[in-house]
Amino acid sequence: MKQICVIGVGYVGLVTGACFSDLGNKVIALDVNEQRVANLKKGIMPIYEPGLEELVRRNVKAGRLSFTTDYAEALKGTEFAFIAVGTPSGVNGEADLQYVASAAESIARNMTAPLIIINKSTVPIGTGDWVADIVKRAQPSPMEFAVVSCPEFLREGSAIGDFSQPHRTVIGSFDREAANKVAQLHLPLRAPIVITDLRTAEMIKYASNAFLATKISFINEIAEICEAFGADVKEVAAGMGYDARIGRHFLDAGLGWGGSCFPKDVKALAYMAEEKGLDPRILNTVMDVNYDRRKDVVKWTEGMVGSFKGKTIGLLGLAFKPNTDDMRDAPAIDIAQELTAAGAAVRGYDPVAMQVARGILPAVQMFEDPYEMARGCDALIVVTEWNEFKQLDLEKLKSLLAHPVIMDSRNIYDPATLKGMGFTYRAIGR
Repeated sequence: MKQICVIGVGYVGLVTGACFSDLGNKVIALDVNEQRVANLKKGIMPIYEPGLEELVRRNVKAGRLSFTTDYAEALKGTEFAFIAVGTPSGVNGEADLQYVASAAESIARNMTAPLIIINKSTVPIGTGDWVADIVKRAQPSPMEFAVVSCPEFLREGSAIGDFSQPHRTVIGSFDREAANKVAQLHLPLRAPIVITDLRTAEMIKYASNAFLATKISFINEIAEICEAFGADVKEVAAGMGYDARIGRHFLDAGLGWGGSCFPKDVKALAYMAEEKGLDPRILNTVMDVNYDRRKDVVKWTEGMVGSFKGKTIGLLGLAFKPNTDDMRDAPAIDIAQELTAAGAAVRGYDPVAMQVARGILPAVQMFEDPYEMARGCDALIVVTEWNEFKQLDLEKLKSLLAHPVIMDSRNIYDPATLKGMGFTYRAIGR
């Protein structure tokens, strides 16, 4: 049994801590937010993630997982300290590292034995060296430590499965012994392990996310061409996906990406490149194409209903993706604001994200039932591809709408079926 400290109990930290404890390790998860830690001790989760609450409760009950706000308590007897704090976008798109710096300083002041410090947060290239400098300067007296980069590749909504069955584990360090110890910690996952230097490991994370974001923006641009020529982008993506060099994943045309990773990481990588005097044209175009989709969906909806002034528009889904309550950079935010600015009354329904959404979109009227939300609406926009939306009674939905108009920005319905039922319907690239 290894003793592990995980600093930060957001998506990455809480999933990482819970999963490592489930592998039989003793994990102390630390957060400086006292209310969040108090809630976790009561079994109240700070986020929605399928299976996470059960995993946390099971390992707390078994005595393998605990929570604290005290660094001295968390680091006592600890061999591995994971930094899993937020790195939000700064004013110019750069990663804000204030929470990483605070964690590194607190580790330095409270460590009492040699320690392996592992950056789990997504951080700019060179942050590992920077963290090592902070720790050296902040230590009351010199003590041995090593810094390792082990970037996360967790998808919200399937994070536990991603941790337990990863495609690979990336480990970067200039200390080979420390890297090998971190590799040993991950051996029970039975996945390929890539060991490299600090900066290369940090770059692998950014390059991976930027490439996946590029695939999404690419297929959305292809979708526009498909519409112009009468092709079906879903069939195009399926045909492309059989090519092993391309793969089917992340080729779903629609509203584009949002959330806490792709927007932040692509911006940060472009910022880093520009700081070195480079011109990241592909990255900038990837972002432009993605954000244009949100405006396009509003424009296409207006084309079906006419002026938005005095109209009521319902949003099916608010979270940036299914199986999460995360509203960070959710397309629903921009869409709702565009609709409101154009004079529309906006309604919203989401299976789990409405509590979070209320604080972000106060002008949107929230409903606890999708049918009640749809009653009297002039149009519905499918914003998030929740499975429950695929099972809605479409005849009932049609009877409740003031006008049977659906803008399907996630391509969850069959165009022929909807049009055959009398809907004014538009999909993406079909």
